[in-house]
Amino acid sequence: MPFTEWLACCGSRQWAKRMLALEPFPAAERMLEAADRVWWELSPGDWLEAFAAHPRIGESTRDAQAAREQSGVRGAEAETIEKLAALNRAYEERFGWIYIVCASGKSAAQMLAILESRMGNDPETELRVAAEQQLQITRLRLEKWMRGQ
Repeated sequence: MPFTEWLACCGSRQWAKRMLALEPFPAAERMLEAADRVWWELSPGDWLEAFAAHPRIGESTRDAQAAREQSGVRGAEAETIEKLAALNRAYEERFGWIYIVCASGKSAAQMLAILESRMGNDPETELRVAAEQQLQITRLRLEKWMRGQ
């Protein structure tokens, strides 16, 4: 897979570089295992780079992949969208990075509830939670790539 496609799956240049260096993979499962292992070996700075590659939940984006993943926001009530926007800002002020959630299959109300629940985390805990969410997003993108979608 070209570097740009690895980068589109995750957003961390270091992750993409390391995955590219590990090619070829003998099987899809080996690629997913490597993706997990490499992710957890990265620094928090690499994680933050991956987070920053995402649009904020609920904001319009030209990133077609992200728009599909956040499709649960489309058609949400204006009040829910406004609350998401306000809490996104509060989250960024509290933690210093954007709110990351694996949005696929979730409604705007569900993403809002998750955001509200995570606001009480301490920064160290929240960084790990956000990293786990990023890994879920990466795995979904890799699985879609393997299916040719």
